[in-house]
Amino acid sequence: MEQKISFSTYAIIGTMLFGMFFGAGNLIFPIQMGQLAGTNFWPALIGFLITAIGLPFIGILAFGLSGSSGLRHLASRVHPIFGLVFSVALYLTIGPFFAIPRTATVPFVVGFEPYINQAQSNLYLGIFSFIFFAIVYYFSLNPAKIIDYIGKYLTPAFLVFLFILIITTIVKPMGQFENPTGDYIDLAFITGFKEGYNTMDALASLAFGIVVIQAIKSQGITNTKEIAKATWKSGIFAMALMMLIYGLITYMGASSVSAIGSFDNGGLIFAAVSQHYFGSFGNILLAIIIVLACLKTSIGLITSCSEFFNQVLPKVSYKWFVLILCLVSFFIANFGLTNIIQYAVPVLMLLYPLAIVLILLTLCSPLFGHKQSVYAATMFFTFCVSLLDGYSALVGSLPGAAFSVFENIKVFYMDYLPLYDIGLGWILPAMVGVVIGVLWPKNTKKTAVQ
Repeated sequence: MEQKISFSTYAIIGTMLFGMFFGAGNLIFPIQMGQLAGTNFWPALIGFLITAIGLPFIGILAFGLSGSSGLRHLASRVHPIFGLVFSVALYLTIGPFFAIPRTATVPFVVGFEPYINQAQSNLYLGIFSFIFFAIVYYFSLNPAKIIDYIGKYLTPAFLVFLFILIITTIVKPMGQFENPTGDYIDLAFITGFKEGYNTMDALASLAFGIVVIQAIKSQGITNTKEIAKATWKSGIFAMALMMLIYGLITYMGASSVSAIGSFDNGGLIFAAVSQHYFGSFGNILLAIIIVLACLKTSIGLITSCSEFFNQVLPKVSYKWFVLILCLVSFFIANFGLTNIIQYAVPVLMLLYPLAIVLILLTLCSPLFGHKQSVYAATMFFTFCVSLLDGYSALVGSLPGAAFSVFENIKVFYMDYLPLYDIGLGWILPAMVGVVIGVLWPKNTKKTAVQ
């Protein structure tokens, strides 16, 4: 007889899920968006919430409803080779190549670098990141206790310190909303929508899904329907908490311009807001908030990535992968935050549309009978556009990477593909892929793995 999950357990699992998602990037991007959006606060926030909360939630829900054992199994609905390649690419992106190193560099840049000798910045980054990943390594060795580490301890501590700052800004507002700037003047919704990409949470949802499912199974729930029920209940708790905090942080940014001025990134804005209210104590408060935010996210990412690679290469133990990923992340972190962000954007522009389409196809799979042809055709047409999106972002950072063939295709897309100029050119090709997949004769394709 299966154990019924209590509300407190839903809350703990939901808090764990929130803790794994909500890192430093989730703090710095909405506060900067608030400054730039100003009076266009609401359309920008709604667009941001769709990609930063809506997509991660349905990503987690897709796992619960599909009964998939992991991302590789889920992505194999397209093709087994695609399942392996896409999974490895995604886990490397949200893992040791970009997201995990960022969890060490962001707290250093925001919470510590402004107060040290700049000539010794690289040395201090090395020391800080070594200590940071040593702590992450220790807590990641036992994935069975991840609910306790993140859900019961780290996340509540993080929320206490964060809400001290948030409540202060509500009780004593800094000022009125200013006029929007840049793309937020005319394209606030779309700009906020794309800003949500930077959180990497839709990608992370595909990786964290297996952690959530295992956490639920550890409570004695093994029936697929009960797992799905527990998944969406825990997910709603986590996403409601994220929505509340995103709204308050965006408000903090939108109301801050007249009091502290404008800054180039959200980390500097947070530092200025903290100092505005609490003086030198604000620096300490901010450092605690950022370190706790990044620490819990890093533990979740190391755990998820290690479990995945252990499944792909079972001869290498989980603990060895924890060590390897921590060492690689430590090495890449020392290239600096600017370089990490610069090279992450092209990869995100390539992978994000594929992840979004895979999530939506999984949720709608019963409507087209789980046909593999629908998955394959839709993902192929989406890839044809997302590849150019990633290429364009790469050329924007490294002009020397331009190729004439890709440039010609890019011009063609700009002239004839709807929404391409605002970064959503993959939508129409994906819809075409669905139609082609549905009309494809059943006897020429196998049914997708269910």
